[in-house]
Amino acid sequence: MRGRKLAYSGEPHTRPMKERVREAVFNLVGPAVKGTHAIDLFAGTGALGLEALSRGAARATLIERHFPTAALIRQNAEALGVADSVMVEPANAFIWLQSQTPAVDQPWLVFCSPPYAFYVERQADMLSMIGLLVERAPLGSTLVVEFDQNFASNLLPAVAAWDIRSYPPAIVAIFRRE
Repeated sequence: MRGRKLAYSGEPHTRPMKERVREAVFNLVGPAVKGTHAIDLFAGTGALGLEALSRGAARATLIERHFPTAALIRQNAEALGVADSVMVEPANAFIWLQSQTPAVDQPWLVFCSPPYAFYVERQADMLSMIGLLVERAPLGSTLVVEFDQNFASNLLPAVAAWDIRSYPPAIVAIFRRE
């Protein structure tokens, strides 16, 4: 799907991950994408989950609380010919993760790229969510968390196990469950 453009509403609540950061993330994750269940908790445009499919993920679940944006993600999946491999959940990621446990029959590739303000305004919720993911992820899973300088990365669970990289203003932390 390289080079294909995604429809984007331009909604101010959506902050797509910068293209250079997204490329760096996929270079860091590398071949671990293949065969995973990609889960994008704050999907926005859906670019992360759709790119994961393009790079070999078996399926993708994209969580987006803004209904019109979720509908746009579905349209993008159909336009790219991957609608059968994509589940778009118009839901709040915090609530969805508490009530849904993604299947553990294959490793996960989880993207957690919320509005940066959530790490300040909803810090306890974010830490709980990340802790839950670290705890529940099947062996072979990879978690990718994006934040900015307003979040202290030393608060991440099992902080020594994270590979933390800076791509100003973004900071990306990658955790591998082995």
